[in-house]
Amino acid sequence: MLGLKSNAQMKAEFEQLAMPCLDGLYASALRLTHSDRDAEDLVQDAFMRAYRFFDKFERGTNFRAWLFKILTNTFINKYRRQVKERSFSEGSERESVTAQLFSADATETAANPEDHLLDRLLSEEVLQAIDRLPIDFRMVVILADLQEFSYREIAEILDVPVGTVMSRLFRGRKLLQKHLQAYANATPNEGPIDLTEYRSRKNLG
Repeated sequence: MLGLKSNAQMKAEFEQLAMPCLDGLYASALRLTHSDRDAEDLVQDAFMRAYRFFDKFERGTNFRAWLFKILTNTFINKYRRQVKERSFSEGSERESVTAQLFSADATETAANPEDHLLDRLLSEEVLQAIDRLPIDFRMVVILADLQEFSYREIAEILDVPVGTVMSRLFRGRKLLQKHLQAYANATPNEGPIDLTEYRSRKNLG
């Protein structure tokens, strides 16, 4: 049982599971917050919360989906409403806790998350179009098209029915394609932008 493990063993296990998810979490946080600093704070807060409740994680289930659920809940409850400004001291505290959770070797590869974004194959126009989506549609598009979660996984992450996920994704993709078509019409020399093509390029990348 997890309760019988030492703090060092728990930290090592958490680090092994969490670090591969860091790039995707940051990429998604950036699309949600539209701010480098807020994205970093959101990921740090999500990591802190995940580590605090790591003993509640059910072994054998999808850790990545569990971590994204914490990220989206943290965003909805705190960052989306922007309840208060985060002070310098709060930021320093988060950095201190994050440093305690992860070893120097593990954090070295995450020092510049902009260089490791999962959506780096997408053009700036696609990312801007995603950013323009209403937040409920944007979250589903991010989880489905950038992070490649299944309908059921997204439903569990967002705590909504699968049918709601499918409806939001359909409407979000339609709006996204509309934004991309508007860009193509405004820049005819660039040619049409097809979201399906970009999803295919991402999968091949």
